[in-house]
Amino acid sequence: MNKRYLSMTAVFTAAALLFAPLSGIEAQAAPAAAAQAAYVSELTGLPTSIALQTQRPVAVMIDNDTKALPHYGLSEADVVYEMMNSTANKRVTRLMAIYKDWQNVGQIGNVRSTRPTNILLASEWNAILIHDGGPFYNNPYFKSTGISHLSGGFSRVKNGKAQEFTEYVLKNDIAKQVTTAAIPSTYTNPAAMNHWKIGATNLSAKAGNIPANLVQLNCFRLTKPYLSYNAKTGTYDYYENKKLAKDGEDKKAPSFANVILQNCTFTQYDKNGYLIYNVIGQGAGWYITGGKAIPIMWAKASETGITHYYDLSGAEITLNPGKTYIGICPSDDWTSVTVS
Repeated sequence: MNKRYLSMTAVFTAAALLFAPLSGIEAQAAPAAAAQAAYVSELTGLPTSIALQTQRPVAVMIDNDTKALPHYGLSEADVVYEMMNSTANKRVTRLMAIYKDWQNVGQIGNVRSTRPTNILLASEWNAILIHDGGPFYNNPYFKSTGISHLSGGFSRVKNGKAQEFTEYVLKNDIAKQVTTAAIPSTYTNPAAMNHWKIGATNLSAKAGNIPANLVQLNCFRLTKPYLSYNAKTGTYDYYENKKLAKDGEDKKAPSFANVILQNCTFTQYDKNGYLIYNVIGQGAGWYITGGKAIPIMWAKASETGITHYYDLSGAEITLNPGKTYIGICPSDDWTSVTVS
């Protein structure tokens, strides 16, 4: 085979990758990524630079108090968890955003404290947990999980708000702290690289499937978020406080190919509202994608064990390629969650 033929083959292959029609879900990949793909992300199932294959993700604690809005960097997260942070203040939630390519996000935050539940969930990704402090209830879980974490010392941004709303992760902040703290930036638990199954998924033929154009999360009482199916993109746009959320950095709305909801009990530690979700165990939930939803069961066997999700037949679910939102809903408010 001559060099000219090889060259033309490469051109036609690249053109096919660049100009082939994409579904809304597949379109979450960067336009140029497909032509350079040598590795498929374990977080999203989308083409990703081979240089990132063994890089650990980070899990960043992001404030969700109304005073903290807008979020920065949330639209660039691969996976976003939302959960009750305290039983006080109308059960205010906090977000934990997971990033694989964290060195290329300009601004993330604002950064706040972490809770025991976040330690347990970040551990199953072998992620480096990024936060600013937290209650002493965290300490036993830091020790038992051995999680790598960085607390505080990130950049301060003058935004006219109170001090607690001004800390952000800016570009190079994490890299500098990881180096200073001698934290490995590559996976220390290879099992985390196989966190869940990803592939083309259509729920229309699945047992128990129902329409899912609107997912209302009134279990999160303060902001009452909801996710609305965008038929043009094939993803779910995130709303809270009765309006579309828009990232403060790129002005884009966080939008997700997959939505997972977990019905989970919790244990309150004290009168101040500190708590831990009982995420080690099992429970019911929903898996939502492509305008459809199916009932699922979730199960997590240990502090660092991966949470698995199963359909009614007992088979582990397969997620569509793209970003994923996971809402951990308190069981005593589960009936306020509606999917329609």
